[in-house]
Amino acid sequence: MDERSKKVLKTLENQCAKREYCRKDVRDKALKALEGDRDAAEEVVASLVENRFVDDSRYAGAYARQKAHLDGWGPAKIKFALRGKGVDSEVIAEALSTLDPERAGQKLAKLIDAKARALEGDPQKNLKLIKYALSRGYDYEQVRDYISLH
Repeated sequence: MDERSKKVLKTLENQCAKREYCRKDVRDKALKALEGDRDAAEEVVASLVENRFVDDSRYAGAYARQKAHLDGWGPAKIKFALRGKGVDSEVIAEALSTLDPERAGQKLAKLIDAKARALEGDPQKNLKLIKYALSRGYDYEQVRDYISLH
């Protein structure tokens, strides 16, 4: 590994020590810092993965928890976003399995209740609530069941 690659490696190690990144994000950062040198970027990424600075499984778990609990995303939206980050399907399934379905249901209820208050008096309220919940990544059956209680 040449000096330029070592410098980029140290910079990325510092960034990865502060927060989680997936391989794709780190590869993009390395490619940019190394001015498109793919071989050097792959060498940097391999080193980061080998030394456990980057772990897609750990990243997917943290991402899923953050998006579900703080941002109110449903499993479908989380899955789609992680796929966009290049995370493997099995790793995504594992990360989603760690989420508490009861807590997700409570988050869905909060989101729908808040949106329902904003749509009070709208003749298309239920349709708009369904669209809203689906756009947040929740399953249609779960959304339908909750809205039917409204």
